[in-house]
Amino acid sequence: MKSNNKMVALGAVVLAVLVAVLAAVWFNTRPATSEGEKTITVEVVHKDGSKKTFTCATTEEFLAPVLVNEKIVEDDPYETGMFFVVDGEKAAYEEDQSYWAVLQNGEYAQLGITELPIQDGDAISLVYTVYTGG
Repeated sequence: MKSNNKMVALGAVVLAVLVAVLAAVWFNTRPATSEGEKTITVEVVHKDGSKKTFTCATTEEFLAPVLVNEKIVEDDPYETGMFFVVDGEKAAYEEDQSYWAVLQNGEYAQLGITELPIQDGDAISLVYTVYTGG
């Protein structure tokens, strides 16, 4: 019985250390935010290929509030976790496998819009995309 208790205690210690190490790695490698005034451009590429560009001056550190404040996004990304209507056009994955791809400075964003930090001069693209498999 004592051997089982020692193993459980050892497992708990190892788990606690592992969680602490993973938390430290995440904290030290997460994308940095930038305080203060910044200007970003947001290009919306619609289903028909037409484009519309918005220039946004902001003090926000993350993308979602900029999109909401500038009325580029109609849905509240904090409430839904996603957004479907951009510049008046809806993408609905459940209907036709369409979604809005988010690019930051020409690269696919590695985070969602609520967690995506922005920097002065960033070029954001919201591209209507249909998933075709593969």
